[in-house]
Amino acid sequence: MNHFPPQVRQMQDIMSHAKSLGILHGHFSDYQLNGQTINLNGQDLHHFANCSYLGLELDQRLKNAAKDAIERYGIQFSSSRTYLESGLYEVLEDKLSQIFGNPVIVAPTTSLGHISWIPNVVHKNDAVILDHQVHRSVQNATMIAKANGTHVELLRHNRMDLLEDRIIELSAKYRKVWYMADGVYSMFGDVAPMQELYDLLNRHEQFHLYVDDAHGMSWAGKHGRGYALSNVDYYHEKMCLITSINKGFGANGSAMVFSDEIQKAMIKNAGSTLIFSGPVSPVMLTAGIASADIHLSDEIYDRQNRLTDLIKHFNQTAIALDLPLVRQDITPICYLAVGANPLHCVEIAHGLQQDGYFVNVSSFPTVPLKNSGMRITLNTNHTEEAITGLLNSLKNRMDEREIVTEEVLKPFVSRDLVVA
Repeated sequence: MNHFPPQVRQMQDIMSHAKSLGILHGHFSDYQLNGQTINLNGQDLHHFANCSYLGLELDQRLKNAAKDAIERYGIQFSSSRTYLESGLYEVLEDKLSQIFGNPVIVAPTTSLGHISWIPNVVHKNDAVILDHQVHRSVQNATMIAKANGTHVELLRHNRMDLLEDRIIELSAKYRKVWYMADGVYSMFGDVAPMQELYDLLNRHEQFHLYVDDAHGMSWAGKHGRGYALSNVDYYHEKMCLITSINKGFGANGSAMVFSDEIQKAMIKNAGSTLIFSGPVSPVMLTAGIASADIHLSDEIYDRQNRLTDLIKHFNQTAIALDLPLVRQDITPICYLAVGANPLHCVEIAHGLQQDGYFVNVSSFPTVPLKNSGMRITLNTNHTEEAITGLLNSLKNRMDEREIVTEEVLKPFVSRDLVVA
């Protein structure tokens, strides 16, 4: 392994240890999932690492739609959309357009959607500013634009004051200045300041915004259109928005939301992964249609309210137990700091499994070393009792390692949330 750099070898050591304890690369063995527990190594564990925030992946209407699609269309319709596509695409995209109030293309995944969109909309004479915590898939797609000559730089997380300074300076040199952000950030669950970003869009003519709202979809906004759009009054013509229908939506694929039909047509005809990648299967398209019908009904608000109540219960209980909760935003991604020792994360997660709970660990290189912690996701299948049990177990496991809340939260107290 001498040809690998030191940081890769360090990551390998940490992940190998975590795998040996059943924390990473696990295989559940349930015959049938119930949305609350998974069976791992013969033990039923409360599952707190599921990003299907509204529990729709187990909804009987989605399952019935998928079963019907299998009988009618088989498992897959294997043809490039450039030549021939299932009419189900048109049905789903029309319903998604009703949800967002704007034209939509369904892409196979959010990551592939980025690759179709970013290199086509970002010019070699543009500049791109990546938020320090924007999702890796956005960064990867931006590297294609960089290879084509686009200037790319990083910005401290959510620092709107620094962003405006960079917009002003870069506007003198480049055609457009793009800022790439997440609506809800996937590690710590904090959010993009959408209203401030809109103010910048309105003040600076050359400024443009690209938002990945994968983790904000379904549980927030009118018709579940997502966190980003729930905090603004309209879809800005200088914004590009992409989201996932693989998480809260309960199906598979991605929704690329456009400001107008012209932009949609340009990306559909030029997006490499829309042309050369395999299509979403008819099974998942019909499940997506069933989910879209739920989003377009009042039922979506009942599910949103149910999740909001669980998030509030989590936050209130964590604070009452003096646990190192990094932030108290109303999002379904909850993060508890552990400190700079990544082995503590692994040991605590292993202890939680012994207590009957499965959570994700986050440490270097996924997050900076001082920001290691436990990443917990909530969904509507959870109960308040299970959440309380998890947090009590976390309290005991952290006390065993003498983790002091005030100390492990220090790296998170700066305005930009994390220490690089």
